[in-house]
Amino acid sequence: MIRVLSVASEVFPLVKTGGLADVAGALPLALARLGVETRTLLPAYPTLAETLGAGTELARIDDLFGGPARLVAAAVDGLDILLLDAPHLFDRPGGPYVGPNGYDYPDNWARFAALGRAGALIGQGLLPDWRPDVLHAHDWQAALAPVYLAFGEGERPRTILTIHNLAFQGAFPQSIFAELGLPERAWSIEGLEYYGSVGFLKGGLHAADAITTVSPNYASEILQVENGMGLDGLLRGRADALTGIVNGIDTDIWDPNADPHITANYTTSDLFRRQINKRALEAEFGLAESEEPILAVVSRLTWQKGLDVLAESCDDILAMGCRLVVVGSGDRMLEGSFLSAAARHAGRMGVRIGYDELLSHRVQAGADALLVPSRFEPCGLTQLYALRYGCLPVVSRVGGLADTVIDANFAAQAAGVATGVIFAPVTAAALREGIGRLLRLYADPALWRELQITAMRSEVGWSASARRYKDLYSSLLQDSAP
Repeated sequence: MIRVLSVASEVFPLVKTGGLADVAGALPLALARLGVETRTLLPAYPTLAETLGAGTELARIDDLFGGPARLVAAAVDGLDILLLDAPHLFDRPGGPYVGPNGYDYPDNWARFAALGRAGALIGQGLLPDWRPDVLHAHDWQAALAPVYLAFGEGERPRTILTIHNLAFQGAFPQSIFAELGLPERAWSIEGLEYYGSVGFLKGGLHAADAITTVSPNYASEILQVENGMGLDGLLRGRADALTGIVNGIDTDIWDPNADPHITANYTTSDLFRRQINKRALEAEFGLAESEEPILAVVSRLTWQKGLDVLAESCDDILAMGCRLVVVGSGDRMLEGSFLSAAARHAGRMGVRIGYDELLSHRVQAGADALLVPSRFEPCGLTQLYALRYGCLPVVSRVGGLADTVIDANFAAQAAGVATGVIFAPVTAAALREGIGRLLRLYADPALWRELQITAMRSEVGWSASARRYKDLYSSLLQDSAP
């Protein structure tokens, strides 16, 4: 059996700010079905105590960036969790990264260096009766784990670093380097030095034995200057170690036939029941009852997601014969723009500012189409939920969106494989053209139902991707065998 230590800053259902949590929560369950044992190292945020209880203490660390820490074993929903209980770093109000004032915690460098350091110590044998064969780090918050192991001594597990979004790199002033407890040689181009700053993700990309991204297309995109976020040269140099493995979703949680959070359950055999969810969504967002399609957004409201393009196009899109539902938060100007548009179009557009996991289920079950006009998208999960629920995605041709949605062009329709609409580039004109194509599909009820059924039958779970991760773990262990 392969033993894996997954190191992540958020894990669903315990703490979530984005898709990283969904992956860190679902992948271990899929791997367990393949005989891979995973334990997940997660900071002990104060909100977790009520869910996980006291747990079982496994080990202590006398001094971890300014205070003592404990490793505590707990379990939830089939996940084996190792909590890094370091109150001086994690017991505070606010979110995982941002305080109540809306700004990043100034000591985030120490908080997530501690996470990486604890992961490395477990990899070196800190726990008395369990040692991982592979350490799998997720994003910059865990990226120092492979660095500490690479610059450490003695036996160590093989290491993988998964890039969920290259735009978030964990760059900090050079002055913190002396506090990290790494040897001087780690301050180098082959280590943490990144244009005069300390680069957590950059260091992890150098140190890890293997690198993965969350879709094959994104793995190709980040090798290009325009998409590499300053790390394209490093990644091209490590291209042989780079693999794109598309994300999946938990198809037990996201199942329209059994979802307890939607008004009416349904399958491909009784799609007419989906209309009940549409009526419920109209009521929830104050939309007038109509057969016009409801287009939905469930997203962070940011430039990356292309939602400035949608915001400037709201009036035109609604005039095309659509209705619009927006759920999310982020850029205050974008929030205001969508709220203003909803006020202008009362009864045709509804907006909910904030993140609501259960509402996202109801939106996917009741809306006719999901808009994802991202400028870049490593994988994206909302379009996978949409496919599962027969809510046809309208997406830009980037990253994992292009890997997971099949455009409903003539050839794809004829072959019976079309699942949505893909448009490019990310401009208001191209978005409107994509929505126009969607409306022409919607106008043919038989074709629309066929597209919905094909979408709902898409392989969006973790089975295939989990096998690829297991194969990657196995290949790394074979490479390290004497």
